[in-house]
This record gives sequence, C-alpha cells and structure tokens, in this order.
Amino acid sequence: MAVGVFDSGLGGLTVLAAARRRLPATSFVYLGDNAHAPFGVRDPDDIYQLTRRGVQALWDQGCDLVILACNTASAVALRRLQEAGLPSGKRVLGVFVPLIETLTGRGWGDTSPPTMAAGLQVALFATPATVSSRAFPRELAYRALGIDVESQACVGLVDAIEAGDHAEAEALVVAHVAQLQTKMPSPDAAVLGCTHYPLVENAFREALGPSVRVISQPEVVAASLADYLERHPAFNDTDAAQRFLTTGDVSSVSVQAQTFLGEPIRFEPCVT
Repeated sequence: MAVGVFDSGLGGLTVLAAARRRLPATSFVYLGDNAHAPFGVRDPDDIYQLTRRGVQALWDQGCDLVILACNTASAVALRRLQEAGLPSGKRVLGVFVPLIETLTGRGWGDTSPPTMAAGLQVALFATPATVSSRAFPRELAYRALGIDVESQACVGLVDAIEAGDHAEAEALVVAHVAQLQTKMPSPDAAVLGCTHYPLVENAFREALGPSVRVISQPEVVAASLADYLERHPAFNDTDAAQRFLTTGDVSSVSVQAQTFLGEPIRFEPCVT
C-alpha cells in the first residue's frame, strides 16, 4: 500500500522529495489541502478538523500509514487524532519527533528519564500556530532537560514561498532571524520547523551565520520513515507509484509544485 503524505499546501513536497530519494521503490500519495492553506494562521479546532479530513481522504485512497508533512498539523492536531483513537490498522505520524531525535541524539523508543543538556540554546522558526501550540518544547522536554528554546513565529513566510516570491521570502527570513536574535543573540542550533522553509534554507543559514547548526526536516524525516518502514514492512509496497492530489485548483497547484520538486507534476482533484 502507498504511504500517504499530507500537507496544508506544497511544503510537504520537500519531505516527499527526500523520501523518494531515500525510498525509491515505495509508493506515495501526496495530498495538499491548498484550498485551505496556510494552516499556520488558523485556530486549533479548524486545524484539527482540516487535518482529520485530509487524513481520512488518504485512508480512503488506501494509505494505511499517513505522514503529517506539516508542522502545524503535527503540533496542533496529531496528539488529538491519536487520543481520539485511530481505526484498526491505521497509523498517523508527525514530523516533530524526527527533529527531536536528531537534536537530542535519542530515539523515540528510548523510555529512560530525560537527560540533562544544560546550556544548549535552540532557536525554533515556525508558523504562528506551531509556536503558540508549544508542542515543540513540550515534546523536547520528554527527551532532554536544560535546553533553552526560543521560538519565532515567521508571519507571512509560507505565503511568500507558496507565491514564489523569493525576494519577499528572503527579506522575511532576515527580519525574523533578526527578531529572534533580540531574544537569543547566539543560538547553538536552529530548527526550521516548517516543511516550506527548506526552500529558503540558504537564506536562514546566511542570516544565522556559520556557527549555528541548522536542522532542516526533509532528510531527517525521510531517514525516520525508512527506519519505520523497515520495522513495519506491512505499511510499505514496492510499486514505486506516485499520485498527487489537491483540494485547490489543479492547474495552478501543478505549476506551483514544480518549484518544490523541480519537475512537472500532474495533480488530481480531491474533495475532503
């Protein structure tokens, strides 16, 4: 069966691209909820309902395993989805856990008490909804103590990236990094907590400087998915099929998506 990949728009294509490189034989179905993007400025109940509908649509496509390739959905909706109870044989995974595994060096299966990491300063760049959820520092605290996290809500950045306005996106990165540095002048690491942000990763690196370790999600999530599928082969197949679905305008979304994957993509309409 194919692995489902859900995002509020097109940012999840950065994760899909890395997953395809890592798992070339695996089939994927991508669903972008472009009709309702961006999620990052919506209220939590709205985000939950949109995510639930998107996940259900991918289950209906035969994707028993769905990756929420959207940090906002992962931060706001994932725990609520899991607590509500998933149907038998269905799994939904988020993109925060692989980031935290990388940052702390501890696998999620490690149930030992949190380790001390006193003095480590981490900057989180994310959408307003992800920042206000406080999901990242909460989940991080399960693995390590003493890490100082300063979060920066990057208002407008997703919109600029989706619109293909590179100049505006890079200007926003510079502004948001400068604002973060008024609160945390010298972070040790920076987490790009949105799957759109890899498209402006170089701008983040330049603004932050060479001394800051920048952690971006696509390769991290792809490696985590490969490990999960190795341990749970029933969720995988080797047909290497690819499908792309959107709740938005098929033509415009297909054109925009080339920026993210670097190749022509044909989207199909989907109602959630």
